Amino acid sequence: MTAAPRAIALLETWPNLVSGPPRCAVGHAFASAGHEIVHFHSDDSADLCLTPTAVERLLPQLLHTSAIRVRPGASWITVLLDCDADVQLLLGLVSVALKEQGAVPLRRPTPPCDWERPAVVPGPRPGAARRVVDRLMPHH
Repeated sequence: MTAAPRAIALLETWPNLVSGPPRCAVGHAFASAGHEIVHFHSDDSADLCLTPTAVERLLPQLLHTSAIRVRPGASWITVLLDCDADVQLLLGLVSVALKEQGAVPLRRPTPPCDWERPAVVPGPRPGAARRVVDRLMPHH
């Protein structure tokens, strides 16, 4: 059994987490009070949603851990799952996420995970001809 299935099996026993499909429809997720906390998109990593306050507070420690990937300004962090120590790290961070959620009730929906972010569509190249679409639409 790889690390992600071990982590999933352990999180299944937590009474304050609800297991199910993630909003992004890829993998497996756990939520609490209607807010997604952690997603497993593969057998070697998990994405965890922390509050911006928690990410800011923990950032110095997170940056010194080789199993963590943090993107500037993101609420979701990635935990690479390679061994039991990584699973324990993930479980500790899930505890932090649950504590933060209880301390600061979330009024907004969980921000989308990386798998949900729409692809960035580049704009027209400078100098490229533009199609004028509004001439084709009736204006009232």
